[in-house]
Amino acid sequence: MQILVIEDDERIASFLDKGLRAEGHAVTVASTKQEGEAWLAASEMGFDLILLDLRLPDGDGLDLLRGARARGFAAPVIVLTARDELEDKITGLDSGANDYVTKPFVFDELLARIRAVCRKPGESTTTELRVGDLSLDLLTKVANRKGRSIELAPREWVLLELFMRHPGQVLSRSQILNNVWSYSFEPGSNVVDVYVGYLRRKIDLPGMEPLIQTVRGVGYRLVAAPQAPSDE
Repeated sequence: MQILVIEDDERIASFLDKGLRAEGHAVTVASTKQEGEAWLAASEMGFDLILLDLRLPDGDGLDLLRGARARGFAAPVIVLTARDELEDKITGLDSGANDYVTKPFVFDELLARIRAVCRKPGESTTTELRVGDLSLDLLTKVANRKGRSIELAPREWVLLELFMRHPGQVLSRSQILNNVWSYSFEPGSNVVDVYVGYLRRKIDLPGMEPLIQTVRGVGYRLVAAPQAPSDE
């Protein structure tokens, strides 16, 4: 998708730019209201999605949103802001936003919201992910392995969902940190290893084949069946 990010915080804008590009999207970043409006005009409304901050240095993002809707821009818009009062959310949605996400945010949740607002009418959806004998209910956030229900803490199920959406793929610690934790989390922390350990103790139960593998020097992967430990 072609995504326009209108965000004046350079750190957040860079985080979104890198993360969305890693997911295969084309990203354009604007840091002011005027720049965002210029990109919309120049593209002849060709963007598939806008991620919009409200507190811009030269004006309110809601004014940009209202103007874009008035000119016929119909693609989804997700407001991404620190304004977390209920009145702000209602105003944002009434102004034409399709969704409203407050900062700090978890990137994987933002991706899920992007998928939701960009889903075409009639497009099939699933509420369950499955890899081998492991399943994850996306509504209840409860995992199940060989008939055993596994309760997960919020960060654990976000981590498991990431693994299950990329079965067999090696995910680096940096990729996991960027997808599961917010942009503000300290990058030098060992939090990824700690939470992978928590998750292993819950899904790799005694007597069952371990599903989460360590790829030394790289990261981790979730597999449906044991593989030869060539890079362990």
